[in-house]
Amino acid sequence: MNKINGFLIINKEKGCTSHDCVKIIRKVLNIKKVGHTGTLDPEVTGILPLAIGSATRFIQYLPQEKCYLGEIKLGISTSTDDIHGKIINRVNWPQISTKQLDNVLNLYRGDLKQVPPKVSSVHINGERAYKKVLKNEEFELSPKNITISELILKKWDQENGIIKLKIKCSAGTYIRSLARDLGSTLNTSGCLYDLKRTSACGFDEENSNLVNLKDIPSNIDSFIMPTISALQHLPTYILKNEEEINYWETGRKIILNSDQCIIYKNIKNLSTIQVIDSNKNLLGIGIFNKKDGTFLQPKLVLNAR
Repeated sequence: MNKINGFLIINKEKGCTSHDCVKIIRKVLNIKKVGHTGTLDPEVTGILPLAIGSATRFIQYLPQEKCYLGEIKLGISTSTDDIHGKIINRVNWPQISTKQLDNVLNLYRGDLKQVPPKVSSVHINGERAYKKVLKNEEFELSPKNITISELILKKWDQENGIIKLKIKCSAGTYIRSLARDLGSTLNTSGCLYDLKRTSACGFDEENSNLVNLKDIPSNIDSFIMPTISALQHLPTYILKNEEEINYWETGRKIILNSDQCIIYKNIKNLSTIQVIDSNKNLLGIGIFNKKDGTFLQPKLVLNAR
């Protein structure tokens, strides 16, 4: 049985879909259980974490914030809200200073409601939005709650109408929609011109061993990061003895002592805890219910033995 488990961080190039990356790694590792942690559009480059083996079960527990370097082109609107779609309109863009533009960006910092692009994978009554577009169906998408925690203006090219931004945002944020909406706010049009993801799910290009699919290393196994390394943002509970391990593996509650209860209750927004044994083997994810606050309920159980 294949024992490869963990996360492999792909440096995705243009023209390759996220599923293409999954298929290539399945073949290279000779393992079926490979999944990506969030789709990147084919023309977007950068960080694409792939979960291998049992790590696929932990995707939902990874940090959800993403970081991008993007360029927005003003004066053009397209069918896909990026430069690769059919051009719908060309207009002039305003004369605006860097300071004025940065002030406009304040409208897009923080908690927002954002309408996804119609050419997207958003579900509408069980069908992807882009499929409805292909069938020329008329429909509207509802706005989604998103957060843009960081929006830094890196460069404003007045002559060419190109805005270069650093964006840190919640999962579900569409940078194409940001480009479209920003253009509208500036009384012109806007579309995404270029995009690179520099960080996703706790992995970034500076602290990860990146793998290029056009030059896959022969020792690719050594590039796979252990699953536990992706869960460091979660509090930890160490199973103390064989009785607790047995309780855990059989799905029974682990009763917490008073000190642990106080610690966990004081952690803001706490709901999930990574569970390990004394040898630091990852055993799964437990749920801590603050209303009761006296026990840890097994949610995802691995048997490390």
